[in-house]
Amino acid sequence: MGTVALHVYDSPKAFVRAAAELFVDRAERAIRERGRFSVALAGGSTPRPLYEMLATPPWSGAVDWGRVHFFWGDERPVPPDHPASNYRMVAETLLAELPINAEHVHRVEAERPPEEAALAYELDLRRHFGLAVGEWPRFDLILLGLGGDGHTASLFPHTEVLWEHRRLVAAPFISKLGTHRITMTVPTINHARVILFLVMGQAKAEAVARACRGHYAPDECPAQLIHPRDGELHWVVDKEAAGAL
Repeated sequence: MGTVALHVYDSPKAFVRAAAELFVDRAERAIRERGRFSVALAGGSTPRPLYEMLATPPWSGAVDWGRVHFFWGDERPVPPDHPASNYRMVAETLLAELPINAEHVHRVEAERPPEEAALAYELDLRRHFGLAVGEWPRFDLILLGLGGDGHTASLFPHTEVLWEHRRLVAAPFISKLGTHRITMTVPTINHARVILFLVMGQAKAEAVARACRGHYAPDECPAQLIHPRDGELHWVVDKEAAGAL
């Protein structure tokens, strides 16, 4: 079992700065030790200020961006130019502002049928990490958000994908949303060196409390399934999100 740390911040500025510091530190370490930094990014509104900060000085000069490989933990079944696309949000706030290698951007081809997109993304992961059958990718960092219902990535309560232990990527149908999602599976996430939850707002307070210290019921609170095998788990939250702890 890996290590777990909870970081609570009083202001949005301190919250974003802490996330940026952890991102840059792990990027520098990965590039120094392994020659590249493989990161899986999250969509949604919470990480947007982080991406905007990383794209501006002095942060934009703190990472050798040409050695960074960008992935996504989950994606909606929409084209890359769709307003709901996680890829589009990251592309506009971060990628467009940095000297990146376009070949290092591993987006989910979510304009394809969901299952086809999931299989293609799994193949991309296997190629990037050089995986044999039965092996799992080892991301240097995975960013995650948290829904008020306890979901993370697109691992929603009471869905079969929570118990998927063979696939790296899956395309579950989410009944409450009436649509498929493409998502990394629990084992894929838990093999990461570092997992970073970013959570803000009073509306997420109960979910944070359940995920961190609640009765273990992962079918109802999928975030409870996230615990790195031998890496680090960081919860970076603001004081409102920590209010029920």
